Order: sequence, then structure tokens, then C-alpha cells
Amino acid sequence: MRKIDKAAVLGAGVMGAAIAAHLANAGVEVLLLDLVPQDAPKKGEGAAGERNRIALNALTALATAKPAPLYAPEFARCIQPGNFEDDAQRLKECDWVIEVVLENLEVKRKLFAEVVVPNLSPTALLSTNTSGLSVNELAQALPQEVRRRFMVTHFFNPPRYMRLMEMVPCTDTDPEALAAMAQFMRKRLGKGVVYAKDTPNFIANRIGTYAGASAWRHMTAMGLSVEEVDAVTGPPLARPKTGTFALWDLVGIDTVVRVLDNSYALLSGDDERELFRVPEEIRRMVAEGLTGKKGKGGFYRRKTVEGESVKLCYDWRSGGYNPCVRPKFASVAAAKQVDDPGQRVRTLLSGGDRAAEFAWLTLRDTLIYAAKRLSVIADDVVNVDNAMKWGYNWELGPFELLDALGVAEFVSRCEHDGVYVPDWLKKVQSFYRVEGGKKYQYLQQKGDFAEIPQPEGSVSLTLLKSAGGEVERNSAASLVDIGDGVFCLEFHSKLNTMGGETLAMIQKGIRRAESDGIGMVIANEGGAFSAGANLMLIAMAIAEGAWDDLALTVKAFQKAMMAIKYSKIPVVAAPHGLAFGGGCETCLHADAINAHAETYMGLVEIGVGLIPAGGGTKEMAIRAVRLAEENGADVSPFLFRNYQNIAMGKVSSSAAELMALGLMRQGDGITLDLERRIHDAKLKVVALAANYRPGRPATGIKAPGRSVASSIKVQLWNLERGGFISSYDSYLASGIADVITGGDVPGGTLITEEYLLELEREMFLKFCGQKKTLERIQHMLKKGRPLRN
Repeated sequence: MRKIDKAAVLGAGVMGAAIAAHLANAGVEVLLLDLVPQDAPKKGEGAAGERNRIALNALTALATAKPAPLYAPEFARCIQPGNFEDDAQRLKECDWVIEVVLENLEVKRKLFAEVVVPNLSPTALLSTNTSGLSVNELAQALPQEVRRRFMVTHFFNPPRYMRLMEMVPCTDTDPEALAAMAQFMRKRLGKGVVYAKDTPNFIANRIGTYAGASAWRHMTAMGLSVEEVDAVTGPPLARPKTGTFALWDLVGIDTVVRVLDNSYALLSGDDERELFRVPEEIRRMVAEGLTGKKGKGGFYRRKTVEGESVKLCYDWRSGGYNPCVRPKFASVAAAKQVDDPGQRVRTLLSGGDRAAEFAWLTLRDTLIYAAKRLSVIADDVVNVDNAMKWGYNWELGPFELLDALGVAEFVSRCEHDGVYVPDWLKKVQSFYRVEGGKKYQYLQQKGDFAEIPQPEGSVSLTLLKSAGGEVERNSAASLVDIGDGVFCLEFHSKLNTMGGETLAMIQKGIRRAESDGIGMVIANEGGAFSAGANLMLIAMAIAEGAWDDLALTVKAFQKAMMAIKYSKIPVVAAPHGLAFGGGCETCLHADAINAHAETYMGLVEIGVGLIPAGGGTKEMAIRAVRLAEENGADVSPFLFRNYQNIAMGKVSSSAAELMALGLMRQGDGITLDLERRIHDAKLKVVALAANYRPGRPATGIKAPGRSVASSIKVQLWNLERGGFISSYDSYLASGIADVITGGDVPGGTLITEEYLLELEREMFLKFCGQKKTLERIQHMLKKGRPLRN
């Protein structure tokens, strides 16, 4: 593997700085260069800071940018600011140079000729971050030897969060150089790599821009409003919540116009070129400064009316704004009840209202366009589907959607509409199939299927299960044999919430791993690791006054967590995405954690009026006591940190924050490549299994005691008096303080782990008996956000 330890980013604009930040996230040393400001002093006059001002300002802006480009603020130390004139020779130190300047062919060529080529190391890779300029036209500015190491590496914005990496070689690019860069992108930067051809806007923006333009065309033809279109083109169509026009507001309507103009200018041979012509209504919006969130508003904006913020929607007919009215379509409402994305889209399209009609028209046109352009923009359907999933956050790519709808049924409906369908599409039964643990894709050029190679280190639970690797299963979870004596406990309920079936499979999985294997990984391939306990079941039990059932449920949860912690085999949790409440507690009781870099973990139960009672409060108390003992220090500062995390419902903004929050420990790991996460966790299990010594429930724990709880409650009283927290917040936080300090005992009293679990259960049930807790739970279930009552 070619090593990339130091990189240079040329261009310190918003995108360049964000790319530099993500390289720093991966531990790569970065040289961030830009122009010398025109008013800066000359070189040698002792004012390097002024000459580096553009890069320095970009570096400063990273600290406050939202969403945060850095996993942790201290990672910015990996970035060194400079300028093209004074620091060009430092490119010789770099293993990779990426150009991220103005999207202008001549500007880029000039930078290559004057800055890059004279200073590039003979072995360094060179790439451009263009979003659509021809890589071969850019390569003409480079010597033949440099062209062999040149390619497009198109990051999507924001680089930290958007998984897509579009790579485009020029005709002279060395395949080894392209493969080395792809491996670096996957393994070090966690990117999902797709290979595009040298065509305008490559893959994702070509299809995504068409989909947006198609939505506009059918909206105006049918007389729909922007909010009606967004209600359809969001989750009901297996796309993000932003829909079409809220996404344009987020991206910038002026940026959308530039992409459309670029498409129209360059796609002279495209039979649907006219669709890319920018509508006059949109040009007028940009001219008036209505460019979206960064401007005076866009398709949506907010206005204060009589002291309240009111959301307004743009009326494309009049050019004015009206108060938003939430659209009500029966087809959309029905679709929202369906979890499976393919079935959700089928449900939407089967409706008989205008929303269903609009959805069919825009989806029909987009899928046909993707089919017509497949061989032009990519080598196969996998690259197109992955581009749309990773770059536009579609739940299903175009060809996966065709499979979900049924290719023959789709073609039949299109022909009934009298629209053109490519002849080759009429011969396809499906684009994907899974057999014997392998996934195959249909190749248009050959008219046959070929195996899709899995990236090195990838573990696919889906493929393993297709080959008979699932050894246990119930409605909420499964146990999958992932090889080498290691099993994976997989959650698969909605949002991977945890109820009785999940807890039962934890116990069953551990017993199976203890008898037939060497260890267990807890991981899944859903959108989130786990959103925590099933709140609906708790709300129903409270409403029915089923206190005995609640007590048994909490005890079962604690028993499952203790089974993880004290199993006879090592257990490693591999969280990703949301790991809230019970999901967090599951990780806390594992022997180790191997988290995906984008893990948002926390004990958030206070937001619904509860206490972490699956051993979470207990675990944070024990960790504080143990840290104090190891450091020969007072327990208070360690306990206060852990207490605050629970009482404030703190959630990590990345896995890198988990150590500071006390949720990860030395020896735990972080993986940037989502597809390697389970593999890396498995390696950790194997390493731990070699000399594994099971633990025993803790005894002899020195309780912090009532005096520490009292000092916490004094602070709560002050916060309540100052109006910073509500009286009920104070009540809940006081209860949490009583549990985490070991109850009403003198400091230093020896207690046990089981005793702390009993305190958790008692406080949990006490909170459940409060009317305001039920209100908080119901509000969360209905609105999806906490209630401060």
C-alpha cells in the first residue's frame, strides 16, 4: 500500500479547508496553501502571518463552522497554513497534492504549471477536486510523467460527513496509482469510492441535478407547490427529509444554477438537454438574493410575526412567500408507515392522488434517464447506485429502485404512458441477485451477471446470512457467524430500539458464543446502532399502571447488560451513527468498543424524564470511583464529569469525543471506513480471546456518598433559581445524583455493583410514576424531540 502521511491542499476556500480538516481527522499532516493577499507585505519583511492570512483565516473558521469539519478541535494542529509563493517548494515533502481552487479550467491549469509541476515530488500523487471539469483537459497542462499520477478526487460537501468519493482517471493515469488512492480513500478517510467516466458532472450530480430539474418540470406542469413536492420527494420516495427544494436551499440555489448552466453548456449531445435549462423563476430568485440558507431566504425562510417565528414557502407563480401549509396526501401518509424503502416507494406509487401521480412522473423520468446514461457515465450499475446513496443520501440507488419496483412492471407502465424505454432495459429481469454469500450485478455491456467484489476488510452481515451464516434469529435481533469462532449480535428492529426480544437474543447469543466460539461482536448494518429502549412499550406500561411489568423489564435489561460485561468470552461493541440510551449502555458493558468515526453516543434518558437504568448510571459511578483510586485523587471531579454527561443528556459529536466523555477507554478503537468497522471489531475480539479472563460483579466499591450528592443539589438549586433549568429538570437531576453517588450513605461506604443496579431500578420506577415523565415520553414519540416541562 502506498503511504500517504503528508498532503498539500491547494486552495483554502470553504471546500479546501474542509478537506484539510478531514485529512487531519485521519491523522494526516496537511499543508494548506492559498494566495498571498494583495495588501500583504513582501516576502522577508517579517510578516509571514499576513502573507498566510487566507489560509490562517480558513483555519480559524474551522473551529466555529457548522456542521463541525473536525472530529475534535485539537486535530487542527495537523494543519499548517502557508501560501503559494513562499511555500510551494514544500510540496516536495508531500505524498499527495490536491488542488481545490476556483472551478475554472484556466485557473487550475495555471496553478499546475506555476506551482505544482516545478515542486511536485517524483512519487507524489496529484489530484483535482473539480465537480465536473474534464480530467483529460486538465491533464493537458501536465507533463506526461505527472499525468500517470493525476486523477479527479471529487469530495462531496461537507467532506467529513458525505461518504461519496468520485474518482476519475485521465487516459494516462497509472492503474496502480488509481488503486492506491482508492485504498487510501476507503481505509484512511472512510470514503465510499465510485469510479466515474470523464463526463460533465460525473455520476451523482448528473443524475441528482436531473432529478431536481424533473421535479421542477412536473411541479409547474401539475400546479403543485414547493412544500407539496418536498413532502413527496423526501422519505416517501426513499430520499432524505430535505426533499428537493429544501436541499437546494441547503446547497445554495446559486450553486444549483451554476451546475445546471454547466450541464446545459456541455451536454450538447444529450437528448434531454433542455431539461437542464435554468427556469427564469429560479434565475430571478438568485438575482434577488434568494440563494437559500446563505442568502435572504430561498424556497423557505422564516419571519417573525407577532413575536413568533413563522415558516414561509416560496410561491413560484407569484414570486412571493406564503405561510407554509403542511400538505396532506393519503399516499404520502401510507408510505410513511412503511419501513422498507422499496416497499415504501411502491406504496406511494400505488396511491390514487396527485402526490402519487407526481411521484411516478418524476421517478419514471429519472430512472429512464439513469438507464439511458449508464454506459456514458459509469462502467456498471453499482457505481451509479452507490454514487446516489453516498452523495445524495438516497436510500436506494436508481437500479436498486428498479429492482424494488420490478423491472418488467416498470417498463410496462412506462410503455402504457407512451414514453421511450431503452431496448436493453426491456431484457433485464433484475439488476442484482444474491447467491451463496456473494452479490452479483447485471452488466449492460455483456447482458450477464458478474460478482461484485467486496473491499478488503469488509464484513457484510447481509451476505453472510444469505450463505446460511445466521444461527439464531427473532423479530428484533439475530446472531450471525462471522468466522474464526466469532459471532455478531445484530439488532434489526425499527431504529434498532431494544425490547424484550433484543434482550433475549443478547442472552442467547452470549450462551451460543460461549459454547461454540471465542467471542462476540455487537454491530448491525442499519442506519443507527440503536436509538435505545423501546419508548412506546414504556409509555404503554406507564399508561396502564403496569408497574410490575416495568420492574421486570428493567431487571431484564440490567441482566442482559451484566451478561455482556461478565460473559466467559470477550464482547466488543462496534457502534455507528446514533447510540442512545440503551444502545450506549450496551457499549459501556462490552469489554471494548470499536466505533465508527461518526458515532453519536450518549445517555440521553433525562430528555424523556428517566434515568439510565440498564446499568448506565451504575457504570459511570464505578468508572469515576476506579479512576479516582488509580490516580490517588478525590472522586468528586471524575464523578461530576460523568454525572453532568447524564444530567445534561450529552451526546458525542464524533467517536473522537467519547474518550473525553468517559464513554470509551484506553484500548478502544475508531474506524473511519464504515465497511471495515465489524472486521476491526472482530480482530479486537480475536486478540482479547487469546488470554481472556472473565470478570466478576464488583464489590467493595467506595460510595461517593450523600455529601457529594448534596454539593450537586446545591448547584441544581442555583440553576433552577437562575431560570436555567425547570423545577422538573432539577427533580430528575437530583434523583440521578442520589443514584450515581451511591445513595443515602456516608462517603466511603463499601457498596456493590448489584446495589447500584437496585438504586437505578428504584429511581427509574419512581420517575415513571410522575405525570411529567409520561408527558416527556409522549412528546418525544410524537414530535421526535425533548420536552422541557
